[in-house]
Amino acid sequence: MYRLFAAASVAAMLPFGASADAQVGTPATPRVGTPSTPPLAGPPAPSRAANLPLLAPREGPLAASLTLQQALEEAEARSPAILAARARVEAAEARIRQAGFRSNPELSVEVENFAGTGDLSGFRGTETTVALNQRLDLGGRRRTRVAAAQAELAAEQLRLSIARADLAQAVREQFARAVTARERLRIASDSEARARDLARVAGILVQEGREPPLRAIRARSAAAQALADLEAARAEERASRSTLASLFGVTEPPAEVVGALLDLQPRTLTPENSLEVRLAEAERLRAEAEVGRERSEARLDPAVGLGVRHVRENGDFALVGGVSMPLPVFNRNQGNIAAAQAGVRAAEANLASVTASARVRAQNAITNVDAAAARVAALENAAIPEAAEAVRLAEISYREGRATLLELLDAQSAYRAAQTSLIDARLAQALATAELGRVVAE
Repeated sequence: MYRLFAAASVAAMLPFGASADAQVGTPATPRVGTPSTPPLAGPPAPSRAANLPLLAPREGPLAASLTLQQALEEAEARSPAILAARARVEAAEARIRQAGFRSNPELSVEVENFAGTGDLSGFRGTETTVALNQRLDLGGRRRTRVAAAQAELAAEQLRLSIARADLAQAVREQFARAVTARERLRIASDSEARARDLARVAGILVQEGREPPLRAIRARSAAAQALADLEAARAEERASRSTLASLFGVTEPPAEVVGALLDLQPRTLTPENSLEVRLAEAERLRAEAEVGRERSEARLDPAVGLGVRHVRENGDFALVGGVSMPLPVFNRNQGNIAAAQAGVRAAEANLASVTASARVRAQNAITNVDAAAARVAALENAAIPEAAEAVRLAEISYREGRATLLELLDAQSAYRAAQTSLIDARLAQALATAELGRVVAE
């Protein structure tokens, strides 16, 4: 028996072909070519992509004062959505490895002519065959498997870029809302202080007989309303910071947001280079690669085997060999090929739709940015300065008795409305700019 396994070891060292999904049975018997699914082995794992950090989220509290740039960095380092997208890229890389693996050769041992009758009783007439079997994996199967896996990796990398771009847009938008809430809180605080001071002045004037008691009641009512608005603004500002923190996967919000709303500069816009269009093109290429893979599965794929037979009766050894080939009589993989071809047509239609949508989205983003910028400029250059001057003159006139309380309240209300309009315009500009940044993201 030692000599038998020594000879089998020599046979096991003989070269075989590439990988596939089946193998050969014992080559000395009619069962040569029996399909099976062996475990896979292959080359070592490729080195980790340099641009993919470790899949470990950043921990610890956020900075007390958070700028927009810090918010973008924290979101990239902490967001569960980004971590999930990176993991999907790693999975696609692993599938490329799997697609390139060679199938393991199968070692089979077969013992014949034992425990019979007469001369074949016991083990006196046994014939033992040790064989090594391998499917050749011809017809471009391995190449097309790798091509399909590489196409899937390209699509997953673009999905990662889309996840990053979506997160950056969400952070910019929510940061802008948080800054807007901060500015509204500031205006509400100023308005409450003005209303409280005006109620005090109105009370003095009523005591001096220069104003009827109704004016003092009106002023106190305005002060109470301003205080209610201040509390609502505080709640909104806290909620906006909490919502911003949720984008980082944390529950404790920063103490405050500081800095400007905008961090993007205008740049050349090519809708055809948008992430969505590139992903649709990658999906089309993946569908075409899938067609090639399914067609390769329909091609003939022979299997070969080589082994050693030992005849116990006379102690002789002999080599045995076999070859098998599946006959595509019933299953020629035609259903999977048709499905893959339909997938190509669907991907082409999706590419056309996404390209048209990207053009419209880009045009709308440019229009909205220009309109928002024009509105902000008009408010900053004219409406706000004039409303502020009107309040200043109305306060002086009221203290000197040349203007009524209602006139002063109207001037203050107009100033608050102008300030609110400017805040809303800046928010609209920030949101439009974030959308434009998302459209041009690469």
